[in-house]
Amino acid sequence: MKIRFIDVSIFVVKYIFGLRFKVAALSRKSKIMDKIISKVVFEGDGTYFVPNDKSMTKENIESNKNKTTVSTIEINKNIQIVDKVITPTDIIKNIIKQSDDIVIMNKCLCRRSTDCEDYPIDLGCIFIGKTTRKISRKHCRPVSQQEAIDHIDKCDEAGLVHIVGRNKMDTLWMNVRPGDELLTICNCCPCCCLWKVYPNLSDGIQKDFYKLPGVSISMDYDKCISCKKCIDVCFSNAISYTNKISINHDVCIGCGQCTLKCPTNALRLNYENVDVESVLNKIDSLVKINDK
Repeated sequence: MKIRFIDVSIFVVKYIFGLRFKVAALSRKSKIMDKIISKVVFEGDGTYFVPNDKSMTKENIESNKNKTTVSTIEINKNIQIVDKVITPTDIIKNIIKQSDDIVIMNKCLCRRSTDCEDYPIDLGCIFIGKTTRKISRKHCRPVSQQEAIDHIDKCDEAGLVHIVGRNKMDTLWMNVRPGDELLTICNCCPCCCLWKVYPNLSDGIQKDFYKLPGVSISMDYDKCISCKKCIDVCFSNAISYTNKISINHDVCIGCGQCTLKCPTNALRLNYENVDVESVLNKIDSLVKINDK
């Protein structure tokens, strides 16, 4: 049986995954290690946190229904936003609708590496772009645009958050190039995701992780019971507790996991759909999704 590079990578990752927080922390502890890690693992990256649609309240969805106009955006080829974009994941879906090469990984590498029992392992990453043609079909399957959109819906239903952009690390473990022709859509759980290391990374690396424009978190203290579940799931360590729950909005990356886990709906994700073009243009500058 032929052994591929990706087979070895998956085997190795399973046994070193537990070291991810310590490795990330080196970027803060040492300027030399920061430069090495930035160059080898993160060079050229740019990633958006896109909250799960379930983290939005019905009232917030209704309030956004009439705020989006139809527009055409240059992103390798013209993308026309033909549907009203009223939720964060609709941004992802509109990118998928214009993409030619799409594959879905058969398993999530992060949850597979930790034997996750709380979230589905079979809801893997989506990859888009010409570089997907080089990914071993042993570990992924080519899909249609609709199949990819359905996959996003399944991930939303499972309570996963999406992390979208150019990710050099994916080109490394799959041994595929070039990186500027591979768009990653991670579907992440709050317990096992690699990107839980975000707070451990240096400020220089963190600057290439972006909060989705228009996303903010608000707190209703009358509903809060101080259970602190929101602290455990926050991707950026933006939530703390001293007599009461406090949110550092400068640190918050807008993942929305706190609102999904709050048992009393004290936390609310607010989404003002005002700057879709900036997101698509940024992605366009990082990744060539289609042939021009």
